[in-house]
Amino acid sequence: CMSTAMRNCVVTLSGLTVATLFAFLFWHYVPENSGNISLVYILALITIVRFTDGYLPGLISSVIAVVCVNFLFTYPYFELNFTLSGYPVTFLGMLGVTLLTSTMTANIKEQAHMIAEKDKLLSETEKEKMRANLLRAVSHDLRTPLTVLQGHTDLLLDTLTAGQQDADPEILSDLQAISNQVTRMNSYLDTMNSLRRLEDYAPCLRAVSAKALEELLEETAASLFPREKAAMGGAKGVETAIRFELQEQELWMDREAFSQIYENLLSNAARYARERIRVRLYREQDFLVLQVADDGVGFTPKDLQNAFAPYYRGDRGKPASSSHFGLGLYICSLLAGKLGGRLQLANGEAGGARVTVKMACFQKVFTGKI
Repeated sequence: CMSTAMRNCVVTLSGLTVATLFAFLFWHYVPENSGNISLVYILALITIVRFTDGYLPGLISSVIAVVCVNFLFTYPYFELNFTLSGYPVTFLGMLGVTLLTSTMTANIKEQAHMIAEKDKLLSETEKEKMRANLLRAVSHDLRTPLTVLQGHTDLLLDTLTAGQQDADPEILSDLQAISNQVTRMNSYLDTMNSLRRLEDYAPCLRAVSAKALEELLEETAASLFPREKAAMGGAKGVETAIRFELQEQELWMDREAFSQIYENLLSNAARYARERIRVRLYREQDFLVLQVADDGVGFTPKDLQNAFAPYYRGDRGKPASSSHFGLGLYICSLLAGKLGGRLQLANGEAGGARVTVKMACFQKVFTGKI
């Protein structure tokens, strides 16, 4: 991409070269109308100012144009003579045209840029409103028939399993499958509504003690991986190692959003971890950094490219669950952006996936906006 300075030089030299060639043609074929030569350079100055940025190219072009008229097309030819009658008027006239054109062009460009930005913002706002209205309409229109279908399916299942008549196992199986899919569709509609609310979410910053934050990490891990359940074989035993590296006694942050991000990351890691999940929480300048890593197969190149997309369910060889809609990382990325941070994906050096979330946090009351 050509830099602005280089583009200004190319446009200025090209404009003056073309103007000089045309001036020679006028001077050769219509020598009695030498005034046209000045007009040619004035048009060149207007063109240069139009297609360059800043005032400098126009000012330099004005000086060069006056020198060219004096040196090439004013008797004695090919000599500079600044004592000619009317020379200062010519110079000031060209300089005035350049300044006036530069000012007008700069104002027009600035106004055009502001209008383009405003139109872009309005367009994005309108698109967002249309999308939200569409989601709301789809959710509303689907909810009623799904409720009716769920009610009739449950009634049929209750009737056939009440023992009043012999029920065909295949019919019962089909009805149960229909009931499961209706339940899944209702869950899907719930996630659509939840996403819409999250996209409108406004951060709520409050003082949170470091002790409360450490307890949150431990309690969430304990609730997701209870030792009793793992010991009974109800779930695979996953060890969670937590490194709490905060030195501050209190932080000003959005605790609820942080909790939701952490729970989503931990649940996502649990789906792929073999034996161990590592959690690290530390401070990096004005950011609170949460890192969750597992010892699973790690992210594939396709995962790294698409993991932030809503409803992406991964490409890591894990069978998709009917209750898993592929929204965990998208929600984390969305909330991290709301909190003035970002989410990063990587694979660990020893294997496994590593997700790092940066969120803005403060050590004292913060009254501005993130």
